[in-house]
Amino acid sequence: MTGFGESHAQLNGLAVTVEVRAVNNRYFKLNIRGAEGYACFEPQIEAIVRKHAKRGTINVNYRVHRQASADDYRLNAAVLKSYLQQLRGVSSDLGLAETPHWDSLLQLPGVIEERNSEAIDVDADWPLLEKVLNEALTRFTQMRGEEGRATSIDLTNNCQEIAVQLAEVEKLAPQVVENYRTRITERLNKLLEDFDVTADPASVIREVGVFADRTDISEEVVRLKSHLDQYATIMEKEDSAGRKLEFLTQEMFRETNTIGSKANDSEIARRVVEMKTCIERIREQIQNVE
Repeated sequence: MTGFGESHAQLNGLAVTVEVRAVNNRYFKLNIRGAEGYACFEPQIEAIVRKHAKRGTINVNYRVHRQASADDYRLNAAVLKSYLQQLRGVSSDLGLAETPHWDSLLQLPGVIEERNSEAIDVDADWPLLEKVLNEALTRFTQMRGEEGRATSIDLTNNCQEIAVQLAEVEKLAPQVVENYRTRITERLNKLLEDFDVTADPASVIREVGVFADRTDISEEVVRLKSHLDQYATIMEKEDSAGRKLEFLTQEMFRETNTIGSKANDSEIARRVVEMKTCIERIREQIQNVE
C-alpha cells in the first residue's frame, strides 16, 4: 500500500527531517538513507517502522543538520606560520614586496580544522531523531489508512458482485441437467425414427445420471460461498489480513475455474467470466493490503 509521511524538528542547534514513502510489495522491504555517522541507528529505525507496516517497500530518508559552533572549527597556527614563512621566503628570493592576503591564506589546506564527525556524540541525537521518525510514521499510517478504507470498499463491491453472479449460477445449475436430458432424448429419437424404434428410457436416465454427476457444481458453489463469508469476516475484524485474503483469493479463483469447466452451459460460462473478472480485480488490489 502506498503512503507518505514527513516531519521535522529543531532542538539545541540540531535540525532533523524524516521522510517515509511506501510502494506496493507482497513482502516487507526497508531502504534507509541517512546522514553520515548515523548508520548505527538502522536497527532501531527498522524496529520502529515494523510497528507501522507489515508489507510494502518502505523508504526512510532522514537528514540531520547541526548548527555550527565555535568549537567546531580551529585555526592551526603551526600550519599557518609554516605557510607564511614559505611565502615570505619565496617573495624575498623573487624580490616581491606583495604580502599574502588573509582570505587566501585561510583557504589553504590544513589552516582551518573542522571537528571530525566521529567526535560528535550521535547517541545524544537519537531522542530527537526517534521523535521525528515516529511523527512521520504516524502521518504515513494515516495516509495509508485512508487508502485502505477506499480499498476495502472496492474489495467489498467486487465480492458482492461475485455473490450476485454465483446466485444466478446456482439457479441455472439444475436446468443444465434437464436441458441435457431433453437434447439427448430428442437426438436419439431422431436417429432411431427411421427404424421405428424409440429410445430406451433406462439408457437415457443412465446417461443423464452420468452427465449430472460429471457436471455437479454444488460442492464448488458451497465452498465459494464460504470463502466470500470468510473474506467479509476477515476484512471487518483483523488488522493485518493481507496474506489471509491473498490465500482466499487464490481459492476463490480455483473454485470459480472449476465451476466454469464443469458446468457445460453457455449462460453459466458467461457468469463465470464475470466472477473471474472480479477476482482478478481483487487479486490486484490485495497486494495493497497489510
